[in-house]
Amino acid sequence: MNLKRRDLLKIVAAGGIASAGTRVFAQSEGPLRIGVLCDFSSVASTSGGKGSVAAVELAVEDFGGQALGRQIEIVSADHQGKAEIATGIAREWMDTKGVEAFFDLQISSCALAVMALAANKNKIAVVSNAHSSQITGKSCNPTSFHWTYDTYGLSTVQPDVFVKMGKKRWFLLNPDYAFGISLENDFKKSLEGRGATVTGSLRVPLGSPDFSTAVLAAANSGADVVQVGLFGTDLLNFIKTARQFGLDSVVTLATTSMSIVDVQVLGLASMHGLYANEVFYWDQNDKTRDWSKRYMKKMGSPPNGERACGYSAVMHYLKAVAQAGVVDATQVAKAMRSIPVNDMMSNNLTVREDGMCVRDFHLFKVKAPEASKYDFDMYDYVSTVAGPSTVRSPSESECALIKS
Repeated sequence: MNLKRRDLLKIVAAGGIASAGTRVFAQSEGPLRIGVLCDFSSVASTSGGKGSVAAVELAVEDFGGQALGRQIEIVSADHQGKAEIATGIAREWMDTKGVEAFFDLQISSCALAVMALAANKNKIAVVSNAHSSQITGKSCNPTSFHWTYDTYGLSTVQPDVFVKMGKKRWFLLNPDYAFGISLENDFKKSLEGRGATVTGSLRVPLGSPDFSTAVLAAANSGADVVQVGLFGTDLLNFIKTARQFGLDSVVTLATTSMSIVDVQVLGLASMHGLYANEVFYWDQNDKTRDWSKRYMKKMGSPPNGERACGYSAVMHYLKAVAQAGVVDATQVAKAMRSIPVNDMMSNNLTVREDGMCVRDFHLFKVKAPEASKYDFDMYDYVSTVAGPSTVRSPSESECALIKS
């Protein structure tokens, strides 16, 4: 059949030509759309929401606003911490907006659901704000990536430091869903491997109204260290209750999901003395300070590690699109694994076959109010664990991409 060009364009615009049942969204000269899907309104909103979008906006701006001659557009939405809402939005974005890649993907259950959907539709998914080890474990896939850290990595830093200090009795407090269960299991293995003992553990549902039972359980456990895997408003409410009951005076409180945003909310008077893992601190060096000052102009407060990694993820994705010369997820994913990760917080990092961006971990201690010398001077550096020590070895991995 010999179609004139104008007739062909009419058919394409109507969605009449598609391969393997794929719906054609738009002509190639349309905008390149990327989606930021996270929590704007529920328990995890303090580390996601508008701050995550602001970081992505900076990445698009720094890349020049275009890729392959197409204007880059950002769409964003609130998944309210619910996997079914996250997948519904993601599906609608792909079907009606032509979104090619998903970023942030806060909360592990939401991330895992969107990853699977994106892989099925041959789209990119880059998780920077959820931390279950399943993301690059048994749920890994060729077009999905993990850009911050997972529960395996979280379980290496604090035990490495505190067990060497003689703190060998631990109480584990985590949220009762995929992330928390994974974190608890990884911590148990990490502690046992270092000769430490878990004296007790407790999981609490998201949005718990009362943490007095958790505080009393931790106090009565005989632990030297309480590992706190709660995040967002749950973490803040637990810290308030822990201070009220004096828990911090009898044990070391080591948080695995706290960020500088949380410290800002409660203030140094309430948060000082707590230990926190981070892959990024705004005041770490000249490059992090320069970028963070630009971010603060948009948001009024410094970025946390997840938001900084969101910037890093988008920058790397756009570089990979440029190298691949197409937006096809399979080819872009190959490029993302082949080129080094370089940006304001990353220096020649590698991306493994399972999709994990291998980063160093830093342990910080929250400063006392009198030790803070200027705005947002909130952390004292404690130690660093090198990236290769924070990821599972290939022999331990459950990812089929590594096993193959």
